[in-house]
Amino acid sequence: MKFLVLHGPNLNLLGRREPGVYGILTLAEINLSIAQLAAELGCAVEFFQSNAEGDLIDAIQSALDEYDGILINPAAYTHTSIAIRDALASVGIPFVEVHLSNVYKRESFRHVSLTAPLAVGQICGFGCESYLLGLRALFSHLKNR
Repeated sequence: MKFLVLHGPNLNLLGRREPGVYGILTLAEINLSIAQLAAELGCAVEFFQSNAEGDLIDAIQSALDEYDGILINPAAYTHTSIAIRDALASVGIPFVEVHLSNVYKRESFRHVSLTAPLAVGQICGFGCESYLLGLRALFSHLKNR
C-alpha cells in the first residue's frame, strides 16, 4: 500500500509555531515518525506540504491511480476550503483527517470541518500521535476492505 501524507498551511512552521498548541516537534520530525511507522506496517508514504490551496488540490488530484489512501491535515483549510473538500470527493481515495490539537477545545470556528464528513475518520488532539493513529487506521481500513 502507498499513502500520500498532506500537510496544509503553516505546518511548515511546526516546532516554532505556538508550541503550547501544536507541540515542539518539527514537520521533519513528524514525517520521520510517520515514515518509521509506515516501514513497520510494510507500506510506503510520500509527503507534501503547502501553504497554497491550489497546490494541495493539485496534489490530491495527482494522487488518483497513484495512492491507496491519503492522510491529510488540511489545517486552517479544514474550516474554509470547499475546493479541497470537492477535490477529495472527486478522486474518491479513502482518507483520514488528522489534527495535532483538539479542534473541539478551541475557537468555535474550528469545530466545523468541511472535509471530515467525507473521511474514513477524523483524529485530533494527540499531537504527532494523531498522524500515527491516522496512518494505522487508514492502513487497517484498507487492509480489511
